[in-house]
Amino acid sequence: MTLSPTLSPDCSNCFALCCTALGFARSADFAIDKPAATPCPNMAADFSCAIHQRLRPRGFRGCTVFDCFGAGQVVSQQTFGGTSWKESPSLGQSMFAVFKVVRQLHEMLWYLVEARQRTFDPDLAMAAESLSGRIAAIAQGDATAILDTDVETLHMEVRVLLMEVSEELRASYGAEDTQTHDVGAHRNGEHSGADLMGADLANQRLCGSNFRSAYLIGANLRNSDLTTADLLGADLRGAQLHGADLSKALYLTQPQVNAAEGNPATLLPHRLTRPDHWR
Repeated sequence: MTLSPTLSPDCSNCFALCCTALGFARSADFAIDKPAATPCPNMAADFSCAIHQRLRPRGFRGCTVFDCFGAGQVVSQQTFGGTSWKESPSLGQSMFAVFKVVRQLHEMLWYLVEARQRTFDPDLAMAAESLSGRIAAIAQGDATAILDTDVETLHMEVRVLLMEVSEELRASYGAEDTQTHDVGAHRNGEHSGADLMGADLANQRLCGSNFRSAYLIGANLRNSDLTTADLLGADLRGAQLHGADLSKALYLTQPQVNAAEGNPATLLPHRLTRPDHWR
């Protein structure tokens, strides 16, 4: 039986794959341009970040938002047996490509853990467990098998299951009409894919609402109740979550939380960590 890998990053056992494999462009999130497959100039000789404690003031907010879901240490220590791209430069391109795939696989596993734990339907729980087993086996395979994976098909399978669980749980709460002058014509809590940038959704009961893939950039969600609100893929950059209850929100991830603003009164799911920049 394949054991599910750890889905939290362990940077001490990773060859700084997020700082090498991925590229970024100079923007509000990154102070410089960095091509993919090249080391970040802030990376120390031991693969640590030389400015880790000062990333935000130095203009690298994007680094504080990123989360590999534990893919980095798996690829570094398991897939490539603890041999770094520095020790064996010929492994670099393959290692970076594998990391990008495994990161997606681990993110799927993150969502499936929640789906399995939250659903009331034994058949859906079993389906989530079965799909998790298949994905975990791929993620722990060799580099060739990982790179041959049809990631898009897996994404579709996972998405269908997540939506089924979401519909089941949201129906049990009964999404309310959250229509306001900012939300517009979306009724009964259905805001999938909606443009809610800067929307005023403060002090509302948003239980069971569907914010899947919605743009909530800079939205005001202060003191609102998002119990069983579906936040799969929602863009929460700069969203104001001060005093909001997200403790039982659906499909909320650490990167989403890291990109938002909150305070000690914000309630988060037990799997997530309060960001250091929240005051």
